[in-house]
Amino acid sequence: MDINVVMPAIGAGTTQGKILQWLKQTGETIRAGDILAEIETDKAVIELEALDGGVLHRIHVEAGDAEVPVGDVIAVLRAASAAAAPAEAGADLARAAPAPAVEAAPAALPQAAMPAAVNEPASLRVFASPSARRLARELGVDLCSLSGSGPAGRIVRVDIERAAPPAPAPATSAPAASRASSLPAQASAPPASGGLTPHTPMRRTIARRLVQSKQDIPHFYLSVQCRMDGLLAARTRLNAAQDRRYSLNDLLVLAAARALQQVPDVNVQWTEGGTLRHGQVDIGVAVALDDGLITPVLRDVGQAGLRALAGQLSDLVDLARRGRLRPEQYEGGSLTISNLGMYGVHEFAAIINPPQSAILAAGAVLRQPVVDGDEIRIGNVMSLTLSADHRVVDGAAGARYLAAVQNLLENPIELIL
Repeated sequence: MDINVVMPAIGAGTTQGKILQWLKQTGETIRAGDILAEIETDKAVIELEALDGGVLHRIHVEAGDAEVPVGDVIAVLRAASAAAAPAEAGADLARAAPAPAVEAAPAALPQAAMPAAVNEPASLRVFASPSARRLARELGVDLCSLSGSGPAGRIVRVDIERAAPPAPAPATSAPAASRASSLPAQASAPPASGGLTPHTPMRRTIARRLVQSKQDIPHFYLSVQCRMDGLLAARTRLNAAQDRRYSLNDLLVLAAARALQQVPDVNVQWTEGGTLRHGQVDIGVAVALDDGLITPVLRDVGQAGLRALAGQLSDLVDLARRGRLRPEQYEGGSLTISNLGMYGVHEFAAIINPPQSAILAAGAVLRQPVVDGDEIRIGNVMSLTLSADHRVVDGAAGARYLAAVQNLLENPIELIL
């Protein structure tokens, strides 16, 4: 019996995906739970898990081909009993024959579709994540020579990066074409001067959602200046006394979450049927990537402590930068934080991330003159701008929320304890 493997729907609104690489070959025995391929969506790279066992009978969509609509058949598994039938003897013989080396792979099968350990005996196969295998091929690292630092000795990307030889600097006399050919197969060199760069799925999704946001959501904006001297001093003492270091962004996200708990009128969402009031505080944090941005969501952090929140945030940011977020880790949310202070931006207004109803934009902490009573002195100040959906958030509610964030940042004892 043949079992169709289809392009899965990964997250709400996903309509298509692209196969980055096949981790199994035609004729290979598959067990339920095996990872068949890596699939790129508009948000992340996910692993396609086999739901049934059998033999990989046919691959319909090769790695690197155009995007495939959700539900389309990308491969066919044949049940083990059917594969062993006499009618399939030829296939069995082909499976039993020694596989050719990767360098001698037939042209019809892209090299990127072949995992590094496909042709090794089972006893010699290494335990490595798919992204680590791909990076090892790109950097020319022998997986068999490594000891993994991941769970149960699994080889992960950082092991590859540590083992990779330093990249030689390109010779100044080398032609541009030679330099471009040395890039990894999945990277594309930018045009030397001008030219058209095709949109990635992520960039198209960002464009679509932001146009939708500005067209459909009536934004209004509120700004405050926060005195940050007390928070900076408290963070310095906290980091000196703890076994980990907390960033200013950790404290900002904590303040935004606590304030949303205090002002639930902002923890809402517009729907055609009515105003949806969220039962918990889920805060998104915008993370810049090489080809766009993504917003992982911290779940139920209205009353979270600093350590728990910072740990969750660090894990999500790491997954986001490696393209490994699952849909439930970036969908939904109450409000998003966008912090461009580390880029030297003083103040800005961000676009709301649908279906949320607000986004908080944070600028850099600047040393500038401040007024203390009748005196002027130098202080640390940060600008915060709230963009809110006026359909469900009134100006007064937005002002109360922003004042709550400001109060927590300027009185860090209330935030940290």
